[in-house]
Amino acid sequence: MPLYEPGLAQLIRTQQAEGRLRFTDRPEVALEGAQIVFIAVGTPTGPTGEADLTYVRQAAREIAGCARGPLLVVNKSTVPVETADLVERIIKGNGNAADFRVASNPEFLREGSAIGDFMHPDRIVIGASDPHAVAMLRELYAPLGAPVHVVDIHTAEMIKYAANAFLATKISFINEIANLCAAVDADIDGVVAGIGADARIGRTYLEPGLGFGGSCLPKDVAALAMVARAHAIEPTMLEATLSVNRRQVTHAIRLIEDLLGGDVCEKEIAVAGLAFKAGTDDIRESPAMVLVEALITRGASVTAYDPIAQRHARRVLRDRVRFATSVYDACASAHALVIASDDRLFAQLDWPRIARTLAAGNVVDLRNRLDPAVVRQAGLTYAGVGRNRKEIFAS
Repeated sequence: MPLYEPGLAQLIRTQQAEGRLRFTDRPEVALEGAQIVFIAVGTPTGPTGEADLTYVRQAAREIAGCARGPLLVVNKSTVPVETADLVERIIKGNGNAADFRVASNPEFLREGSAIGDFMHPDRIVIGASDPHAVAMLRELYAPLGAPVHVVDIHTAEMIKYAANAFLATKISFINEIANLCAAVDADIDGVVAGIGADARIGRTYLEPGLGFGGSCLPKDVAALAMVARAHAIEPTMLEATLSVNRRQVTHAIRLIEDLLGGDVCEKEIAVAGLAFKAGTDDIRESPAMVLVEALITRGASVTAYDPIAQRHARRVLRDRVRFATSVYDACASAHALVIASDDRLFAQLDWPRIARTLAAGNVVDLRNRLDPAVVRQAGLTYAGVGRNRKEIFAS
């Protein structure tokens, strides 16, 4: 497998063995006899923040050049509004006489739980103006038994971007509140509990920490901001969401420096977690990787450990970081252990052992997943994001 996703390798092996799944690098073979073709390619960030549609265009041209007979072309990739129109123009402009229909069907999968999200979706969004296209997609997804929302194509494309932008905004909002809590000696855990009990708000994505990363939220918020500007709309809130997220690593550095007496220069720092979220090996736009780079720039010696993403991180960080075989190995002679991932493994550590291993007993919890009392009970000094300072520096 080129990527890590729990359960995916076994699922693919099973479906291949049962003859339901095959792979090819020849589009004419893939399209032979097909009724529906999904475009599910990457849409990385372009040089000025826009979504790069190079691979979408390429896929559309390959479909147009190979397809024979009636075909429903479904855009599954996360794309700006009007991309389905672009796909339709490319296909029709190719001169293929086949009967084509184009629809939008955005995905809402989360890395680390993609199979469960696909099998038990909150909703299925179908963007299409053609009744036959809608009927085909309804039939395709019927076994999942999920609510289906049928809208026009532009609305479907906007739904995906709006959903990701809203989730990113919630993360940036709670991080800004956490930073304010630290300044006024309030406790973010109590704030989240208090506002999350409001049914209009809820607790999901109100998790203070290092900020959002990965292949979706950063690029999708940036791309939506570009779409807004292209239509003379000032994306004030979207820009604020990105700005707060960019600053969050700086706040984390300050927290570490405060704990270590002012700076990290010539300090040994152990960093646990490099992926942008637990259960993945994805380091794209990972705030943990940004944190490591910032620590190195400030003169710290970093030892890092991640149970899944380490092989990818090695290719980026190379010999600028020592890679450990475990969290305990990473802590050897370190002045601080920094928890940079929400991996459950890090919440279940042997804290007395950590206390015996660290050169200085400092733990910085940048995901707020640890129990401060348990960490302090082991004789360690604890600091979290926006957690009450009266407790933070009690060792």
